[in-house]
Amino acid sequence: MTDMTIKAIRTTMLRVPWPQTPWLKGHAFGDSRNILVMDVETTGGIAGMGYLLLFRPGMKTIMACLEETIIPRVIGKDASAVEAIWQDLWRTTVTYGRGGITTMAMSLLDIALWDALGKRANLPLHRLWGHYRAQLPAYGSGCFRGSGGDGMIAKALHYKERGYKAIKMQVAHTADLLTDLDNVKRMREAVGPGIDIMIDVNMGWTADVAVQMGRKFQDYDVYWLEEPVVPDDFAGYLRIAEALDLRIVGGETHFTRFDLKPFFEHPLLPILQPDPMRGGLTELRKIATVADTWGMTMAPHLFPELNVQLLASIPNGLWIEDMGLAEDLWIDPVPVVNGMITVPERPGHGLAFKPEILRDCAVKN
Repeated sequence: MTDMTIKAIRTTMLRVPWPQTPWLKGHAFGDSRNILVMDVETTGGIAGMGYLLLFRPGMKTIMACLEETIIPRVIGKDASAVEAIWQDLWRTTVTYGRGGITTMAMSLLDIALWDALGKRANLPLHRLWGHYRAQLPAYGSGCFRGSGGDGMIAKALHYKERGYKAIKMQVAHTADLLTDLDNVKRMREAVGPGIDIMIDVNMGWTADVAVQMGRKFQDYDVYWLEEPVVPDDFAGYLRIAEALDLRIVGGETHFTRFDLKPFFEHPLLPILQPDPMRGGLTELRKIATVADTWGMTMAPHLFPELNVQLLASIPNGLWIEDMGLAEDLWIDPVPVVNGMITVPERPGHGLAFKPEILRDCAVKN
């Protein structure tokens, strides 16, 4: 048996320029991508890699949490004891964690541990967890409000030409409600009846505005209305879901299954969108199981190259979100071809950063 004792943990902060493509026009993610990489080394030579990609400041704070709280607690432990490590860290940090920075730090480690365990078993994670499917449909995300109505339509048509059957556009936060409505109307006219239109509010409205606008959007055969209100407004979510015929979805800004509990107690959201960096792969799998119990499906937030492992191993995986934010980072990317993503068969999560990215983009202290 390979000795899986955690011998060392190394973290690297990266600041990576965005790829030079017109299809990222209008994003609000800053001048470069901030990525935190963790390498976990075991005594037996097996190594696992985890990563966080943040769109807001906070990386140094996560680093401090790792150095003070997480890493000293796990050195010397068995890397294959993923569940035991997650539970120990959760309980140890309960008085100041239960979400936010601490849970993101835990998630980074959790992703790396699962990668190591998959490599130890010489299996991709979807095989280790129990394979269900080889392919999933992707929707073309990132029709950014910042590019205006014409820019969102141009990107949607780009996705359509590449074989995607669904796209996601943004509303709220800019211009006015009439402009939002006109943008949705024009999008439907542009893509035609055969493409599903998902709408992301990015928490930009109150429940009453979401109901008002949702009723108008229904005329344009909208597939879902995403994150209409702030994550803690569970009552608002339920009011909106009860008032509208179109799907109300959310979950990307919630931390762990505990944060999502009101959605399970009142299962009016048919699709959940949890983020693997807000609980790790351990928590994502538990959310999927509870969601399946309540007849809910899964369309996790971003990171298709990672989320494909989960979605290929569960019966209630529905959509994968592709925004083209990270394909240039990997030695072996996981591309979307004709609107479909195929799960790789490499051990672990199968991802490795290009050496030049790690060399040229590392942030020096």
